Amino acid sequence: MNRPPEGGDNARSAWFSNRVETTESRTPEAAQRRARIAGVWFILTFVLSIPAVLLYDPVLNDANYIVGAGADTQVRFGALLEILTAVANIATAVVLFPLLKRQSESIALGYIGTRILESTVIVMGVVSVLAVVALRQDLAGGDGADAVLVGRSLVALKDQTFLLGPAFCAGFGNGLLLGYLMYRSGLVPRPMALIGVVGGPIACATATAVLFGVYEQQSPVNFLFTAPEIVWEASLGIWLVAKGVRPASLVTETASKVSQEPDTA
Repeated sequence: MNRPPEGGDNARSAWFSNRVETTESRTPEAAQRRARIAGVWFILTFVLSIPAVLLYDPVLNDANYIVGAGADTQVRFGALLEILTAVANIATAVVLFPLLKRQSESIALGYIGTRILESTVIVMGVVSVLAVVALRQDLAGGDGADAVLVGRSLVALKDQTFLLGPAFCAGFGNGLLLGYLMYRSGLVPRPMALIGVVGGPIACATATAVLFGVYEQQSPVNFLFTAPEIVWEASLGIWLVAKGVRPASLVTETASKVSQEPDTA
């Protein structure tokens, strides 16, 4: 029978923490619940981010927005959606961490770090857009070449945050790191996880091409090379909500963990 080890409070605390993780995180029921919650967060990243891009259209595509009439409420709502997207990005990694760390805790931590970095860059873009709105209100519809130049600079900053955040970070984090962990664990079908393993580096490569001016960020070529990563993330979210994680993998993994635990009589 397993009993708390003799020793100080730290030893007993570590033992009880391990037992709680075993009973609450390693059971198939808890893992399925956690997987479905993560799936909801993944779907929310799409539900929130796509409308945000559409709502940003006036400020991103009108060079004279900062001295025009403006659509400030619309742009602010887009900023709110993008902030929520950043929260959802981090939540996907945090919720999945107890499942992913069983394969490699260091890679799982790297995935969380990448998602945090991606969300930080996204928020930087939100700040730049809100700065355009604030400056437009200060000008109160007046005209000025300097103001237009500042506005274009802030919009350019927003464009680069999209390149460095959702393009690079998502390709490396969601694609390569998460895809590898899911492929290795078998928690989702391996052919599906392989899309992430392959699509992630491709997304990073096409972002690098955009960075060096090979083609435009909005070009069909860039979209084509980013498509596998988009398919991977969308299919993962839908699968986790509809199916959870594969029970066979959970049973095998749990049995292996339990057999390795020392039995202190």
